[in-house]
Amino acid sequence: MQPQPLIAVADVIASSLWYQQLLGCKSGHGGAEYEQLVDSKGHMILQLHAWGAHHHKYLGDRSVAERGNGMLLWFQVNDFAAALVRIAALHIKVLQGPLLNRNAQHREVWLRDPDGYTVVLAGQHGEF
Repeated sequence: MQPQPLIAVADVIASSLWYQQLLGCKSGHGGAEYEQLVDSKGHMILQLHAWGAHHHKYLGDRSVAERGNGMLLWFQVNDFAAALVRIAALHIKVLQGPLLNRNAQHREVWLRDPDGYTVVLAGQHGEF
């Protein structure tokens, strides 16, 4: 089993570019209404869907201000130091970190994406 999270966004193309730059991934589908982001092996890691496109009944309500209340988009990255360089180059606002999470035995940094979702990048388990 492999998770395939999908989030609703205001601008699929802009969000796709943001995540590609942040995560070092690439487009696996492309388009203004729907996108699949894939890793270097072609495995899907995230889906982006335009609000209102295709009128999905259970996608959510765009008028609700808080996005993902109770949900985090959590990505384990292979090179945490390189991820920090990408974050700085993109001028992304950091909510917290980078910090050491002793319980999880890794480093992590907490961010906010352009649509208000909380994104966490975490290093490899046991890296310290």
